[in-house]
Amino acid sequence: MHLDMFCVIMLRMTEKLKRRLTTVFCADVYGYSRLMGVDEAGTLATLRRYRSAMAALIERHDGRIVNTWGDAVIAEFPSVVEAVQCAIETQQELSAQDPHLPKAQRMQFRIGINLGDVMVDGADIYGDGVNIAARLQELAEPGGILISGPVYDQVYNKLSVGFDYLGRQQVKNVAAPVMSYRVTLNGTTEHRADIINEVATQPASDERLLRRRVRSSSDWFANLPRPVAAVLVISGFLFLINAFSGLHEIWFHWPTAAMLLIASLWMVFRRKSAQERNEQHRTGRE
Repeated sequence: MHLDMFCVIMLRMTEKLKRRLTTVFCADVYGYSRLMGVDEAGTLATLRRYRSAMAALIERHDGRIVNTWGDAVIAEFPSVVEAVQCAIETQQELSAQDPHLPKAQRMQFRIGINLGDVMVDGADIYGDGVNIAARLQELAEPGGILISGPVYDQVYNKLSVGFDYLGRQQVKNVAAPVMSYRVTLNGTTEHRADIINEVATQPASDERLLRRRVRSSSDWFANLPRPVAAVLVISGFLFLINAFSGLHEIWFHWPTAAMLLIASLWMVFRRKSAQERNEQHRTGRE
């Protein structure tokens, strides 16, 4: 009998040590306590209705709800693209509900998505992979979506949306800074780093600020499409050659303009192809 119990305990310990790579989707209601303070019954009814809509979208995109406590929803997806597409459709669908309510009374979710390694315990998942998604969700705007660098690497050329690079964020209970991007549902990019509570509680020194700016510039350049990065590098060399040979005759802008035109056409073609693949994928799912 004792041997059987020991085997069961060991089996459970072995199960707890299982790990897998997955896409974690975290969402919660912005200002939930305030909404509950105004109208508990109405807020709870709205939360149930919104969660039902969200659950249907998660299932449609092959996701699985891991947990729902309080006003939060945690789900996981085998596909990074499906997870981000689900988040986009969730925000679009929920924003169209209750249009008659004043903005202050509307229920808005914030969503964070991360691709990372997690520990598996039965139906639950734990670890930094989950923590990062939860912290990104806390940094997201009401009605917005924040994704980590690994998620961006998988989806930036597969979805017809824009991405706003927000830099590396030092988040609570995660050792390394997290590279983050804001999904812009209208396909445009605007810099809103002011919404992020970035790093320290004390003002940074000039040296630290310079290092941060250099690191951000390096990250920005590293994430450019290769043809665009190549054009920028070649243009820089052409400018230097032109400068050393004498700026009385400026010629470097002609080959630079031609290369930029070619790179722009390539990016348009690539974006159009990605949109067509996305549309075919959606049609196939329907």
